[in-house]
Amino acid sequence: MLDVIRSLKSLLKTSRVRIDNTVFRLHYTVTVLVLLTFTIVVSMKQFVGDPIDCLKSREVTESYVNTYCWIHTTFSMPNTYNKEVGKEIPYPGVGSNTESMDELKYHKYYQWVCFTLFFQAALFYIPRWLWKLWEGGKIQALMMDLDVGMCGEAEKKQKKKLLVEYLASSQRHHDWYAARYFICETLAFANVVGQMFLINKFFDGEFLTYGLEVIRFSEMDQEDRLDPMIRIFPRVAKCKLFKYGASGNLETHDAMCLLPLNIVNEKIYIFLWFWFIVLAALTGMVLVCRIILVVCPPVRVYYLNFRFRTVHLDHLHTVVRRGSLGDWFLMYMLGQNIDSMIFKEVVTDMANRLTRAPKDSTA
Repeated sequence: MLDVIRSLKSLLKTSRVRIDNTVFRLHYTVTVLVLLTFTIVVSMKQFVGDPIDCLKSREVTESYVNTYCWIHTTFSMPNTYNKEVGKEIPYPGVGSNTESMDELKYHKYYQWVCFTLFFQAALFYIPRWLWKLWEGGKIQALMMDLDVGMCGEAEKKQKKKLLVEYLASSQRHHDWYAARYFICETLAFANVVGQMFLINKFFDGEFLTYGLEVIRFSEMDQEDRLDPMIRIFPRVAKCKLFKYGASGNLETHDAMCLLPLNIVNEKIYIFLWFWFIVLAALTGMVLVCRIILVVCPPVRVYYLNFRFRTVHLDHLHTVVRRGSLGDWFLMYMLGQNIDSMIFKEVVTDMANRLTRAPKDSTA
């Protein structure tokens, strides 16, 4: 368990080299950590202790009833949700067996929650894994320890010269590099939106409106409201099992089961609903910014100027105008990683070099 906790802590470590943005990091650090933590919590509750506890008849052993109802699912009765607890029914969704099998709502998900959460965590990490594979340590190689401002003047001058020469000689050869990153950001957005529909399917169409129903529930009168968390994650449900009696006749046994694990599940998924909404909105805004940067080259200049205030605006104009989208993206990534004053000097040297070079040589 300690090894697992240490591996989770490693997700929050800040890398010296930044090859993505803050919103993208939320997908593969915070979200993955949260999902893996929830996986451990649910697994401990599910496999350590009693995830289900059923009231039984004397003819059937307790362990048999609990195991049977856990494996073969429990069910609720939707037409009892509006009945008065304590007078007509013992608990919302639990009543007498007068309904047909088609009118019952079966709860088949709870055995699979821990596996689903782990699968979700893996999906959130895939865009990061893919980008790290495609990036191949390019930024780290180009940094040449220029993120440390305290270095010898001769050494700094030599490294700046090498970096400027590389940027000038490889102009317009970084578009695929930028495109790969944009693809990974798009995958991250598609993943978080797709996972909301995946969970919605997992809960038989209840998840997409889950958060809104919880908000509405909190605003309703005490007498008129039904907790949507109880409807989706019942804490008490029914189970029906069959066995042969002493004479060989088929006997039906009706059990009422406590599902304490659902107290945890309901809190997990209300948090995930709001977190996925926020994450999808932030990632969507980032993608809109990317589209603007792709279709409107002048915006790239002011974006760099906003991010790196020390660099002269005219030099940014020169570098961005002479280069492509990929060149701009590589310059932005370098600006995130090397010392601000050194980056200013790199952009200045690059702009002076491009100004002296014939325009048709960079076209």
